[in-house]
Amino acid sequence: MKILFSLILLVGLTFAGDATIEVIKKVDALPSIAVEDASINYDDTFKLQFFKALIADLNVLSIFNVERFHRMTHYNASDVLVENKDMNYVLRYKMYEDDSGTLNVDMKIIQKGTALFSKSYRVSKQNIYMFVSHAIAYDINDFMGEPSVEWMKRKVIFSRIVGAKKSELVISDYSLSYQHVIVKGGFNIFPKWANKAQNAFYYTSLDGLKPTLKHVDLKTLKVSSLISSDGMLVCSDVSRDAKTLLLTMAKHGQPDIYTYNIATKKYKRETRFGGIDVNAQFMDKNRIVFISSRLGYPNVFSKRLDTQEVQQMVYYGKSNSACSANAQYIVYKARETSNTFEHNTFNLHLISLKTDYIRRLTVSGVNEFPRFSQDGDAILFIKNYKNQSSIGIIRLNYNKNYLFPLKYGKVQSMDW
Repeated sequence: MKILFSLILLVGLTFAGDATIEVIKKVDALPSIAVEDASINYDDTFKLQFFKALIADLNVLSIFNVERFHRMTHYNASDVLVENKDMNYVLRYKMYEDDSGTLNVDMKIIQKGTALFSKSYRVSKQNIYMFVSHAIAYDINDFMGEPSVEWMKRKVIFSRIVGAKKSELVISDYSLSYQHVIVKGGFNIFPKWANKAQNAFYYTSLDGLKPTLKHVDLKTLKVSSLISSDGMLVCSDVSRDAKTLLLTMAKHGQPDIYTYNIATKKYKRETRFGGIDVNAQFMDKNRIVFISSRLGYPNVFSKRLDTQEVQQMVYYGKSNSACSANAQYIVYKARETSNTFEHNTFNLHLISLKTDYIRRLTVSGVNEFPRFSQDGDAILFIKNYKNQSSIGIIRLNYNKNYLFPLKYGKVQSMDW
């Protein structure tokens, strides 16, 4: 059954009858929080690095008005700093190094002179401090009774273009504060986590005679070749049980969607259109969404894996490419301008299968490669604007976007 969609620009939401007004009221009513640093052992540069990471995480939570001033105090001081006496909450933390060189962090949430919540953290290396910051923000969010932000603790894997037919595969946190190059040399693109545990991933290698899908085990660093194909080969999604891959392959001249069974190492052709079918994503175990040119331009379609019936999902826009799905929601990339001699704008849009609305999520630049978090709470995406490549995150229920710029290179694709 075809669904007709209408466009609501900028701030229209699909989560409630009048959720736009609801969000505005929430912004006005957010409680305030200040951060007090009681760290010892470490130099001022590192203290400020950790403080900035924590401020960024608290902002991304979107449940506080966050005070941005860096102020030092003693961890066991009986009162909060005078500058913070009117704050609803104060987060006080202490970083210190033990005899083994381990980074330790103690934290507590203070309200009106009373410590409401406290916890301690330890990591073996100082250079992964940002994961402690993410864990603190996660625990504070949980303590405040907000919906889970489990995605904040997950790792991101992305392909970074560093030269002509040269790329690096990088594992990072969502804010790009931590970056570890896991594959370098050659032209390797479209990385995809192999499972929820994030202990393995797939990627496409373009260094051989044919595009080849490879698998990397992060525990052993063993690299295995799974399948090769002429023209095009991309793993666009992995089933939740990690047993089935969605592939785009061009075995018959034009790219089609295939499923690949990990256990049997066999593939099955799912689409047979004479044009272009690419970028399939699981909606549930037996249903996928994908991009197809069967209307003469790219658009979003869905298909059940047990039938050949294909359904158009989007009725707004003439160039809709790249999509991600979560339950009844689909986010997709759409071209907003058609300038022959200028850079075009590509924005992300969100549709719900239960309503007839479209919500525009971005407003400028080239926004692409959207990926839902597993719980559907957030969307990670790539933004290219004014020669700057960034990874962005959209908090759907709070109507807020955050950008984390890449220091060098250009993000080609990513997964989390």
